[in-house]
Amino acid sequence: MRMNPPAFYGAAALILLFVVLVIGFPVEAGQWLLDAQAWAAANVGWYYLLAMTLYLIFVVVTALSGYGKIKLGADHDEPEFSYLSWAGMLFAAGISITLFFFCVSEPLTHFLQPPQGAAGTTEAARQAMQLLFLHWGLHGWGVFALVAMALAYFAYRHNLPLALRSALYPLIGKRINGPIGYTVDCFGIVATVFGLGADMGFGVLQLNAGLDYLFGVAHSHPVQMTLIALMMGAAIAVAVSGVDKGIRLLSDINMLLACALLLFVLFTGPTQHLLNTLVQNIGDYLGALPTKSFDLYAYGEGGDWLGGWTVFYWAWWIAWAPFVGLFIARISRGRTIREFVFGVLFIPLGFTLAWMSIFGNSALEQVLDHGAVELGRVAVAEPQMALYQLLQDYPGSRVLIAVTVLVSFVFFVTSADSGTVVLSTLSARGGSADDDGPKWLRVFWGLATALVTGGLLFAGSIDALKSAVVLTSLPFSLILLLMMWGLHKAFYLESQRQRARSHSLAPPLAAKAGGWKRRISQAVHFPTRDEVYRFLADVVGPAMAEVAEVFRDKGLQVDADLDPGNLELSLEIGHGEQHPFYYQVSMRGYFTPSFARAGMGGLHLKNRRYFRAEVHLAEGSQDYDLMGYGREQIINDMLDQYERHLQFLHLVR
Repeated sequence: MRMNPPAFYGAAALILLFVVLVIGFPVEAGQWLLDAQAWAAANVGWYYLLAMTLYLIFVVVTALSGYGKIKLGADHDEPEFSYLSWAGMLFAAGISITLFFFCVSEPLTHFLQPPQGAAGTTEAARQAMQLLFLHWGLHGWGVFALVAMALAYFAYRHNLPLALRSALYPLIGKRINGPIGYTVDCFGIVATVFGLGADMGFGVLQLNAGLDYLFGVAHSHPVQMTLIALMMGAAIAVAVSGVDKGIRLLSDINMLLACALLLFVLFTGPTQHLLNTLVQNIGDYLGALPTKSFDLYAYGEGGDWLGGWTVFYWAWWIAWAPFVGLFIARISRGRTIREFVFGVLFIPLGFTLAWMSIFGNSALEQVLDHGAVELGRVAVAEPQMALYQLLQDYPGSRVLIAVTVLVSFVFFVTSADSGTVVLSTLSARGGSADDDGPKWLRVFWGLATALVTGGLLFAGSIDALKSAVVLTSLPFSLILLLMMWGLHKAFYLESQRQRARSHSLAPPLAAKAGGWKRRISQAVHFPTRDEVYRFLADVVGPAMAEVAEVFRDKGLQVDADLDPGNLELSLEIGHGEQHPFYYQVSMRGYFTPSFARAGMGGLHLKNRRYFRAEVHLAEGSQDYDLMGYGREQIINDMLDQYERHLQFLHLVR
């Protein structure tokens, strides 16, 4: 892969301009960010709530519809990872350092400063957990599923670049490789950098607080900038050196430590109460989901609260969508849309809500039942200290907090490492869908994210982080709506293609040449590689060449690759701006079935492979074999498929 100049230079210019202004004029920039967020909350809060709900509805309805059977890949693709491995990787995608930052501070803040109603009551505690689940629940994973679905579908099923702009192909065609498409990628990169910057900012504050508790390290900008430099330096080193096995092993150990921490808090705290509240929180969340999805607090107080919390969260999920979406897309090739959507929505969600419920209810129980006034004060005034304030009352608190700091550090490094790789991929082009961007781009985006994080902390800490995310996500949220439109149109075309495939204007294909006895012999014969190669070279290739020549004479654009040395022959016939017709015959090898080995000489043929000349169309393998067909029969098969394609073009005209 190589750098994509329009996307890279456009995004880099916008980000570096912002960094210069924020670092050069931190006070003024901080105030400007706050004013801009206040404007956004007052004027586009309704839009953020509506858009996020539409994203979620779209992916769920798509999964439940007939489109749910479509594969994220060719029809013959099988999932690369087992279901258990895939679920494990989705589980890992749901863990972030921000879980540590918000799991105690957010519910206590909602409890003490609720959007509506009296503060400090049991009803306020119940509402606080309901809001916490709303912010960390299905809406966020819905937008991740939308982006991942678009990336995987167009890259693996339609062989388009693994880039955000590919989702607009059904709307603008080949112009995705022009100014419009590169602008889409540019906005996606900018949103991702600021989303990562916010995550890194919260992480730095969290780590600084932990070091303060353990070693008395003061909360200060120099300390925070040093932490940013150290952790981003480690992340860049990992991203460039490619020490994937080591960092993955460390990440796996880290997840085990996080789970152990969760179970420790569950079983050393009021276990029965925490389990009861978890179940009730889930019920409250699901029951209130339809109304809370559209709750703008239009009839009373709560409008200012909405801008600082729900609108921020929706913008943050949108900013993270390209980053997490690309990761999920790469591990989901070969899965049906239905399986994919419900896996993405519910597998990581279970852990996230369990984490938030156990830590959040532990904190609320301390304040409500034990009068932990200081814990409540810290959660509101110094949210980065809230988790440590809670843990200090547990057995072995100092070791517990040291483990928490360690786990937070590793999550910071792994997230930053993955983020720089994803940004390098989004700002590059060429290569295959499984390739990563150039290493120098990883270094650049690591440094850019570090500068954005530092600049936002200088400009006003937490409030500046929130404001920047809300503003930079706004353009990309519009692009996500276009992605929905592009996916819907592509799925409609897919359904029409399936409909056209069942309709042939040509008579049925004649029986294979040589009579029925030869046909039986062919059916029980399992050809060798050499037999299929000669068949491709001597029969299939000339037949396809003859058809290609006639189409050229008719004035159509024909692109043929008929070299049997590639083990596949292909023919593409263009129709202007309409979908081209694609026909390919590929050699595919399989292990010989046991019943055939028994009749072919015994066990010494156990591992023998046989080969087929299989037909592939644009959507993948059609699962039938041409071996034994004559030249005329192959031409008829090509024309059958071509006439079905014309019927498809007629249906979608």
